[in-house]
Amino acid sequence: MSNEKLARIELRRQGIIVIRIKKKSVPIFTKRIQKITTADIAIFARQLATMLKAGIPIVQALGIVGQGNENLSMRDLLSKIKTDVEIGDSLTQALRKNPEQFDDLFCNLIEAGERGGVLEALLDKIAIYKEKSESMKKKIKKALTYPISVIAVAFIVSIILLVFVVPVFDDLFKSFGADLPAFTKMVVAMSKWMQAYWWMASVILAAISFTFMFCKKRYESFNYFLDKIILKVPVIGAIIGKSAIARFSRTLATMSTAGVPLVEALDAAAGTCGNRLFRDSILKVRDEVMTGQRLQDALPESGLFPHMVIQMISIGEESGALDELLSKVADFYEEEIDNLVDNLSSLMEPMIMMILGVLVGGLIVAMYLPIFKLGEVIH
Repeated sequence: MSNEKLARIELRRQGIIVIRIKKKSVPIFTKRIQKITTADIAIFARQLATMLKAGIPIVQALGIVGQGNENLSMRDLLSKIKTDVEIGDSLTQALRKNPEQFDDLFCNLIEAGERGGVLEALLDKIAIYKEKSESMKKKIKKALTYPISVIAVAFIVSIILLVFVVPVFDDLFKSFGADLPAFTKMVVAMSKWMQAYWWMASVILAAISFTFMFCKKRYESFNYFLDKIILKVPVIGAIIGKSAIARFSRTLATMSTAGVPLVEALDAAAGTCGNRLFRDSILKVRDEVMTGQRLQDALPESGLFPHMVIQMISIGEESGALDELLSKVADFYEEEIDNLVDNLSSLMEPMIMMILGVLVGGLIVAMYLPIFKLGEVIH
């Protein structure tokens, strides 16, 4: 059935007499596809919770939230969800039809809210969870971007010096007939190789990049190896490890508050921790819990969770306040990540200075070494 016929049916259903339907033209340079981000989903959950708390029916609330959204893709998605709810689907059923935007964790919490009659409260918790997750992702990206960008710039500057600057100095030194120091000769040889075989270097770099991306997409064992290695990298490994614990704790706390069974909550937490070592360990813990073992007894076997986390979970299980204790664990590790990210510049500075000194500083020193011998030649 065409879109025009669907539009006529919908308008008639609303009691509107249709005379003529004209397709709206879209400007050529209009951005037609906008990506739906985690921030969009968090805002949606927050706005919908506010609407429901105000006593607005869910269909009307979905319409208000959708119409006020600046992201056209999000507006279309909410319009589709609103239509599904209007024809009789529950909100959970409507959301599950869009798994790319609403994961199992989101849908499970909504389902628990609908069953318990506390949908607005659960939507608030989802919004807080999404906002904290997005904030943590941004902080981790910020932590990784600084050192990587500095090192990348250092490599680019080194290549520019080798290709364009070193040949000029080489011609200058030849005109004086001076015998170059061994270090300078090595740099000049590197420069000549770069000028003659730059294409080979480009091919090798492209091949390495292609192989890396191919293995990353095709082989789970390769990704597992990368996740294992990154946990051992100074500072950055600590940030990744602490963020995995924070996500695990926050997810488990949110789902425990909603009354989701522990096994199901562990399954969701495994998928949100962002590291395959933690994911596999949590799945093993889930399997142990399924056999009747307590969470506090199953966690130590993984070797990834600090004693403090296990003790807090143990107290939570014994006192019946697991969700509250897990929230405190998540808060603690999120604060730890904040401190690590804030101090990253000073922590990474010695390593960055060493790399800059070896790459850029080494090339500059190599070019100025012969100047000390020029006096002998002129004399």
